[in-house]
Amino acid sequence: MRVTIFGATGLLGKALLREWKSDEVTGLGSKDADIRDAHQVLAALRRTRPEWIVLAAAYTDVDGCESHRELAFEVNCGGAVKVAQAAKACGSRLLFLSTDYVFDGLSTTPYETDHPRAPQTVYGKSKADAEEQVTRILPDCCIVRTSWLFGVGGKCFPDTILRIAAKQPEIDVVEDQRGSPTHAPDLARAIVQLCRQQATGIVHVTNAGDCSWFEFAREIICDAGLNTVVRPTTSDKFVRPAKRPKYSVLSPTSRKRYGIDMPSWKDGLRAYLQEKQKS
Repeated sequence: MRVTIFGATGLLGKALLREWKSDEVTGLGSKDADIRDAHQVLAALRRTRPEWIVLAAAYTDVDGCESHRELAFEVNCGGAVKVAQAAKACGSRLLFLSTDYVFDGLSTTPYETDHPRAPQTVYGKSKADAEEQVTRILPDCCIVRTSWLFGVGGKCFPDTILRIAAKQPEIDVVEDQRGSPTHAPDLARAIVQLCRQQATGIVHVTNAGDCSWFEFAREIICDAGLNTVVRPTTSDKFVRPAKRPKYSVLSPTSRKRYGIDMPSWKDGLRAYLQEKQKS
């Protein structure tokens, strides 16, 4: 199977290139093909002739999107549309990476794939609009929503916590936001399975289980063998440009239909820490 990955220099893209075995995989960064440029996208696909395209390229700075709305929509929505149009022209299948931010964050039970979109941020709106437009262009595309992505080789929550813990004896972390941390290599392996199964529709993929950011941070400190004290606090103490969802746990029902099992987020964290020690 021939596969082309847009966003290959990002956290997930790097994991996809490492994890994708026994297929012909081409990884493209923004310097190879800017997804905002339809001509570059089409030229890249004509050159690589993929059976599957994985669109992992995005503007993911949630706070940055609030002050750069035009750029957020140009990349996350406009870029996705251009890739979908080129995929259609080339007869390629498309797997598009999306996010828990397409929801309102007000639920108290895990979000199913058919829950109404109600994004509360520019980032979420740009991805929600992209989901709708990409599906209109390619009704058989696969949209993978994930959350709280972390891994070696890019900016992520565990990396931030470890960096702060090296300088401070105590850390305050919010406990009133809940979600499912997702280890990039685990997500990458799930994406490989979905492409090989010719998956269609929306699939929610995160590591198993859920926690608050406080619980996540506490586990990071504990597993890393550090003595830093982690104290719970509330979101109103950390006001950010973009509103964070209070609850963004994604239901595993859709991925289980494809027989995809995911390790717990705690297992993912341990694997991350082991890999980080080696890097």
